[in-house]
Amino acid sequence: MIDGFSHMDNDGNARMVDVSGKVDTQRTAIVRCLVRLSPETLALLMKNALPKGDVLTTAKIAGIQAAKRTADMIPMCHPLPISYADIRFNVDESESTIELEAEVRTIYKTGIEMEALVGAQIAAATIYDMCKAVQKNIIIDNCRLVFKSGGKSGTFKAD
Repeated sequence: MIDGFSHMDNDGNARMVDVSGKVDTQRTAIVRCLVRLSPETLALLMKNALPKGDVLTTAKIAGIQAAKRTADMIPMCHPLPISYADIRFNVDESESTIELEAEVRTIYKTGIEMEALVGAQIAAATIYDMCKAVQKNIIIDNCRLVFKSGGKSGTFKAD
């Protein structure tokens, strides 16, 4: 390993980090993301009246599936035994927003933040995809890790 670069060998080649010597611990990550829609689009979404169908159910399934497939999409990301994954939605009609929260858990040797990030972003992108027929200027905003626990670095809570 080149000093300070865990994903490079001594010759500067990319490699996956060896976590075999680490201890399994309970790990949780929660990521939040905001989707901004027009009031008209949100009203159609809430009535399940969009052309592509039930947006939030589809986005939930897409986000969970994406969390499970993170290692297939992100190079050097370890495939993790996911013990729990969920996507939750908080619709704010007065602000015309959907805050989504992805929570993923594992008992393993390395963190689960990437799975939560990918799950949240794919759920948000699915909302975009299912609403784009009626609105093109949808904004996906403020995607961030808000909580993680487990492992050597312990617990993190965003302000």
